[in-house]
Amino acid sequence: MRHYKKSGMKLGTDASHTKAMKKSLCQALFANDRIKTTLPRAKAIRGDVDRIVTWAKRGDLHSRRLAIAKLGDKELVREVFEKAAQGMWEGRNGGYTRIMKLGPRKGDNAEVAIIEIVTEPVAAKAPKAEATKVTKVEEAPAEDQPAEEKAE
Repeated sequence: MRHYKKSGMKLGTDASHTKAMKKSLCQALFANDRIKTTLPRAKAIRGDVDRIVTWAKRGDLHSRRLAIAKLGDKELVREVFEKAAQGMWEGRNGGYTRIMKLGPRKGDNAEVAIIEIVTEPVAAKAPKAEATKVTKVEEAPAEDQPAEEKAE
């Protein structure tokens, strides 16, 4: 049983180093809008980044304080909240990050990925064209045809 374990990715380090690494990666991502890192690290910070953007969209004081506690940089939080107030993620309900795999790294064969913040507006899905039911209209047999051909 794992009663003493916390959920989340450990990333091969102790808890304090993992927390510091995720904070640093989140700061770099918000500062540059795109970073190159290993795939497990990119997947590990995806939830934190989405949570901070959700707080920024909410925009109240409590959300700002939560974001400052998570990122550790007031100026960076101010920039993120200003982007959200300008409608950068308007209409987008989650999925604020995009991870693109680059393949293995040359030195240690670690999977490398680019994680970036999605900035383009949400494209509305095209409504499905209702399938028109095509009913097969049977032709009435002609009067001048023999009875054998009528059966076919």
